[in-house]
Amino acid sequence: MAVSTKAPKARQLSDLARQEERTAWWLLFPSLLLLFLIGIYPLAQVFYLSTTNKRFASSQPTEFIGFANYRDLLSMTVRELPVQLDEAGQPVIEDGKKQYESWVRVLPREPLRYRAAFEFGFFGKRYVIGAVNADFIKSVWDTIVFTVVAVALETLIGLIIALALSRKFFGRSVMRTAMLVPWAIITVVSSLIWEWMFKSNRSGFFNALFDRLGWGDGNTVFLVNPALQMPSIIAIDVWKTAPFMALLLLAGLATIPRELYEAAEVDGANKIRKFFSITLPLLLPTMAVALVFRTLDSLRVFDLFQVVFGERRYSMATFAQFTLVSNKDMGLSAAASVIIFIILFIFAIIYMRSLKVDA
Repeated sequence: MAVSTKAPKARQLSDLARQEERTAWWLLFPSLLLLFLIGIYPLAQVFYLSTTNKRFASSQPTEFIGFANYRDLLSMTVRELPVQLDEAGQPVIEDGKKQYESWVRVLPREPLRYRAAFEFGFFGKRYVIGAVNADFIKSVWDTIVFTVVAVALETLIGLIIALALSRKFFGRSVMRTAMLVPWAIITVVSSLIWEWMFKSNRSGFFNALFDRLGWGDGNTVFLVNPALQMPSIIAIDVWKTAPFMALLLLAGLATIPRELYEAAEVDGANKIRKFFSITLPLLLPTMAVALVFRTLDSLRVFDLFQVVFGERRYSMATFAQFTLVSNKDMGLSAAASVIIFIILFIFAIIYMRSLKVDA
């Protein structure tokens, strides 16, 4: 009677699979340990510090305070500003506009003191957004506005540059090399260069240029006027980073088969039709990856705001640094860092879901 050898062979294959699995885990162990040491453990430590009142470089005892730091950073309220009234009870009007009471009179002071973060008009009324930590709320808003506008402009300009450089013309290699010069310059150096160009007198490039052209008096305060600060810093970032976007998109354009364009020409498609029917759909995966990288990089912007504005205007990262170094509040700085991490995580998930980027 013949003895079946299938069972022993199956057991051998099962043992071999388990051995290979154990070997794979041993090979992965150094990487997992390194990931824990340089990633997970520091992140967990930041989470823990955010629930304490720990002071930086201080002998003060550390106490657990729960989510008090998060409450201080995120507590907000919206209040309507009352119209100023004269002695006759009529609204005070100056230069054709109603005058409103100061936010000091409407924002609560107990149990937490609120300060004005923003004021805005809505349906003929005036409102104020108050926050316990108005600087942090402003930093979140400024960082998001900076990210959305800068990344949109960088993507658009980068796409235009990539489309231009994808065509053959004399000097294309030189143009591709020169395109990377702004990206190659260290951010601190480029920020200092642009800070000089935006100087508030005729020693600044733009004030000297506008004065020569008769477009101003040569004393435009680009980096002091709140209305001009954000456009100025966005211009600096777009100048530096648009070439990076162009490089990524240029690589994506190189993967599109030329046969598709030749077939479209045979069918009588013009350049606009070819762009929207071939180029843009096939370039979308590359563009999605570039958008993810640039958005996450912009949300954690630090050096650009630090060099240009210092403590006059914060990004989320510079606020966390200022809170740690200047205010010595390690717990509050850790809480701000955790909030930054959560915002980055949310943006990453939104991008991956909406643009169908494979994780």
